[in-house]
Amino acid sequence: MTKPFKTLDDMGDVSGKRVLVREDLNVPMADGAVTDDTRFRATLPTVTELADRGAIVLILAHFGRPKGKRDPEMSLALVTKPYSQVLGRPVRFIEDCVGEGAAEAIATLKDGDIAVLENTRFHAGEEKNDPELAAEMAKLGDLYVNDAFSAAHRAHASTEGLAHVLPAFAGRAMEAELTALDKALGNPEHPVAAVVGGAKVSTKLDVLKHLVAKVDHLIIGGGMANTFLAARGVDVGKSLCEHDLTGTAEEIFEAAERANCTIHLPYDVVVAKEFRANPPVRTVNVHEVAADEMILDVGPAAVEALADVLKNCRTLVWNGPLGAFETPPFDTATVALARTAAALTRDGSLVSVAGGGDTVAALNQAGAGDDFTFVSTAGGAFLEWMEGKELPGVAALTA
Repeated sequence: MTKPFKTLDDMGDVSGKRVLVREDLNVPMADGAVTDDTRFRATLPTVTELADRGAIVLILAHFGRPKGKRDPEMSLALVTKPYSQVLGRPVRFIEDCVGEGAAEAIATLKDGDIAVLENTRFHAGEEKNDPELAAEMAKLGDLYVNDAFSAAHRAHASTEGLAHVLPAFAGRAMEAELTALDKALGNPEHPVAAVVGGAKVSTKLDVLKHLVAKVDHLIIGGGMANTFLAARGVDVGKSLCEHDLTGTAEEIFEAAERANCTIHLPYDVVVAKEFRANPPVRTVNVHEVAADEMILDVGPAAVEALADVLKNCRTLVWNGPLGAFETPPFDTATVALARTAAALTRDGSLVSVAGGGDTVAALNQAGAGDDFTFVSTAGGAFLEWMEGKELPGVAALTA
């Protein structure tokens, strides 16, 4: 496809150029140590390529929610050393992302050097997308690269504003994400299936309404499936269920019918009287749930039927688990279907794209994540993309 945005391939000679690169370094930390370096590793292709091409790489990022004020506990100085270790190269820390002090420090950098600039959110104008702050940031660089899809749903000075001030390009991680998302829902090969799970329909309403017009098969799992079952007159016992949203569920059924989208709900389920690890469980037809039982996973017969659906599809989008996967044995359905999707992807018959925090954890638990075509680590941005919303950070690159 013709890309609607420019990439590193379009930058030309960057030797000696100061390139402001927006990355996501907002990693979890405990006792001064980084507990998950996934976001660090996602930056490596862009940062190393630019440095190897002789650019002066200036990384812009946020860390925590300092609300426009300096807070030493949210300084990117805390992550610069661990980031340098993952990168395998020295990384300088520069104490601001605007101003003369930052400019003087940058002037001492040589071609191929890498520096992390201080937390963009220490400035109140960052989250307000203040054009003056964006202009001040732009003075430090010659070119701008946005490589942080996970922050692309926010219109901030460093994620959106800068793209209008400097020549703007998508980094390698951003490019990979946008290419995968285009294959999944932009211009997918049909039939397309979507798995949407999670506790509540209310948090995924916009996703469901958008997807019924885009996909051929909508597989609903998690607690939200109970609301759809209740809308169809099934007594779900004491399961998590938003009974006040059964009317909305009915509207989604009707929209799906108009769009020729088949909604798949479980017809057998795993139930228990208490929600804890490894309680006594029963596998029953959805019409046999007792008043004192709760549905906590999709049953094996339904999972087998869903696997057959995937075998006839060419594209899969996955967001959310099918059951209460953090608590055994209610991870069984998610693990089984994820492994089916992984095997079909390995065989080349399925393009599979997944995203969202719970989803990544569930796929990793199934040992299936590495075999999916693409797994997005972006939570909010991935969800807003699934809702069909325009992401400001992406729109600014294609303007």
